[in-house]
Amino acid sequence: MNTTKKKQKQDLDQDVESGARTLRRELFDDELIDQLLASSGERGVSLTGQGGFLPEMIKAVLERGMQTELTGHLGYEHSDAVGRGSGNSRNGTSAKTIGTEVGDITLAQPRDRNSTFTSALVPKGQRRLGGLEDMIIAG
Repeated sequence: MNTTKKKQKQDLDQDVESGARTLRRELFDDELIDQLLASSGERGVSLTGQGGFLPEMIKAVLERGMQTELTGHLGYEHSDAVGRGSGNSRNGTSAKTIGTEVGDITLAQPRDRNSTFTSALVPKGQRRLGGLEDMIIAG
């Protein structure tokens, strides 16, 4: 990689990091993080590893994101009457284990009856997620 492209990538990485840091501070201020650390310590819950808080948080975000993707794919909200007789509907979930930066996570990956849904967050066949910071969720 030439010097110019390397510098552009570093600048982009800094922009993404500062944007992520800004979002984190807007949604999770330092006081909330202090409460999280205290509560996890009191309850004996580790932050990382099996049974840790961060894997559970990543699981919740990815599952919520995949449900949102499926809603967009189907064109109607869960339990919406519009979906009746539409020819395609939600069809439960399948367990999928993926490797992440904080350990393996088993997700409930949603399905549709026609098997036409493919998640952009957790694509079919993917067993390891790269850096979660590379994912952009559009709502």
